[in-house]
Amino acid sequence: MPTRGFSFVNAHGQRLAGKVEMPERVVRGWALLAHCFSCGKDSRTAVALARGLAAQGIGVLRFDFSGVGGSDGHFDDTSFTLNVEDLVAAGEAMAEAGMPAALLIGHSLGGTAVLTAASRMPSVRAVATIGAPFDASHLLGHATAQDLRALDEHGAIELLLGGFPVRIGKAFVEDLRLHDAGRRLAELKVPLMILHSPMDQVVDIENASRIFLAAHHSKSFVSLDKADHLMRDHADAVHASACVAAWAIRYLHDPQPMAVPSPDAEAEETGLGKFQLALQSGGSRWLADQPESVGGLGSGPSPYNLLSSALAACTTMTIRHFAELKGWQIGRIRTGVSHRKRKDGTPADEFSRRITIEGELDDEQRARLVEVAQRCPVHRTLEAGAVFSEPTIDS
Repeated sequence: MPTRGFSFVNAHGQRLAGKVEMPERVVRGWALLAHCFSCGKDSRTAVALARGLAAQGIGVLRFDFSGVGGSDGHFDDTSFTLNVEDLVAAGEAMAEAGMPAALLIGHSLGGTAVLTAASRMPSVRAVATIGAPFDASHLLGHATAQDLRALDEHGAIELLLGGFPVRIGKAFVEDLRLHDAGRRLAELKVPLMILHSPMDQVVDIENASRIFLAAHHSKSFVSLDKADHLMRDHADAVHASACVAAWAIRYLHDPQPMAVPSPDAEAEETGLGKFQLALQSGGSRWLADQPESVGGLGSGPSPYNLLSSALAACTTMTIRHFAELKGWQIGRIRTGVSHRKRKDGTPADEFSRRITIEGELDDEQRARLVEVAQRCPVHRTLEAGAVFSEPTIDS
């Protein structure tokens, strides 16, 4: 699925960095994902959850809270209240972009944040939490008395959450104590799915029970079996996204054709080898690469191979169209294209074609088809050159 940059400004004028995982062809709805306290939008878990939902037709915005990752702000100045405000701002930005968030998903403390934000977001029709604490102040249970004294003295401390050091500021801790978990769940008027692992050693399963009992119907619970809190096993995140998608579909809008403009072609690095790319165009997907001789894996056509393919395809289609217009009874057409660089030539690129056509052709027909081949649209584009607009770069 294609991934697009999406930034927006929160209520404090800070620009927050996000990415949208786009569904293909049909949009069943849009979702907003809140990452866990020790994560960010680009964590393996956040990416796996978002892409799993996008594969089911649910587009997902994942973004960095203020002071995290690529977003403005300083982490020491963040608070739970600010996280909630960021979610509301994200929802407003999505609505303005024609992607109203009907589903909220939150992982860990992000789950507590979406439960709080839901009542302030009119487009939301369902909420899902994954490994969420009942109370935002649950985080303080990982701090010792010595930690809290150090926090008062230095203004920020590091805690170990799930084996990872996480820095928290005094403002964040003070803010956590102000939130009323019971009232938050009483105000939730949309269906809720609670996903939690009985093996979670960071946020124990009792938190899921308390959320379930405090929430009104409709509510559902899914056990994530042996998953750890951060779902470091990719299969656990894939399973969670599949469960949420299957449950949420009934609460989303009716399927609509893709409304957001899509590029004619898109290439994204796969992370395998130096050059391998996942390409998508015209509803199809395939790989592009470079030969092993120049450091690639040789797993797909090179960019110049693709350019030659475009000319071969266009030539073949143009000849077929012309022959049918003339009523010429010809068989299968095959066009081979070769490309080379001329050392001293201007222009430096030379394309040659060898066209094979099954069936009988006289000399006049052959000459006519040579002319037709040289008038195919891709041939004309390459021959005339093109104008390029300046690229835009999203982060």
